[in-house]
Amino acid sequence: MSSMQYGSDYKKVPALSKDSGKGAEVLPDVYTYTNQIVNIHLVGRPEGDGFVLVDAGLPDSAEKIIKVVEERFGEGAKPEAIILTHGHFDHVGSIIELIEEWQVPVYAHKLELPYLTGRAPYPEPDPTVEGGMMAKTAGMFPREPIDLENHIEALPADGRVPHLPDFEWIHTPGHTDGHVSFYRASDGLLIVGDAFVTVQQDSLYKVMTQKKEIHGPPVYYTTDWGAARASVEKLASTDAKTAVFGHGQPLKGEELREGLDHLARNFDDIALPAHGKYVDDDK
Repeated sequence: MSSMQYGSDYKKVPALSKDSGKGAEVLPDVYTYTNQIVNIHLVGRPEGDGFVLVDAGLPDSAEKIIKVVEERFGEGAKPEAIILTHGHFDHVGSIIELIEEWQVPVYAHKLELPYLTGRAPYPEPDPTVEGGMMAKTAGMFPREPIDLENHIEALPADGRVPHLPDFEWIHTPGHTDGHVSFYRASDGLLIVGDAFVTVQQDSLYKVMTQKKEIHGPPVYYTTDWGAARASVEKLASTDAKTAVFGHGQPLKGEELREGLDHLARNFDDIALPAHGKYVDDDK
């Protein structure tokens, strides 16, 4: 019997967006599914030799995620691994059930491991930060660490991504210490996570309606704005042609290129809140 466990404050989250339950094939080998307000990504062709799941959704979503996987890859299909952009509750909310179902390895950046092995809670979200209703209710979101015991491994230090040989991981901290994004240079695919997003995540209205516009990382959980700025600049320096996100809709081509360049050049105006305890720390 597994003794893996979620944080004591983990619970079903009642937030929904209009895209909840919808999936889209962004590229022939990239399928993005919206689990309430967060996206998971399946990387691999349905007719191929294997695939990987990036991130693990919200609490109480395992059955939905398994169903999506089997609809795309066939009954009984399972990924070769689960790879995490970071360990916030909305990206690991169903991971224990998925590990128990599939018995596959999980990978994250080494700096995320304390939050994924029960050793440390994330810093408190900042409900005082300039932002909308989602920011003001952020204190109710789960933040206690989950404990995956020996089911989690650090991503290789050389930038390789296990089971995705064409990808590299890019350390994109700011939102969390060990946040990573994944990049495939051969076609310019970027799996961003929450380093930047295409929906204003602190606005309940925009989360619900999924209005597409480029924003910085979700404000109430971002603890190092200087690092967040540098991470966006790092991603803007890639030759990205397609991007999928932890929150919001995919971007391609000129819309991506121009939006990302604009965010990198004007990060403080677009992304940096006017006030907040982590903002004021950085000033």
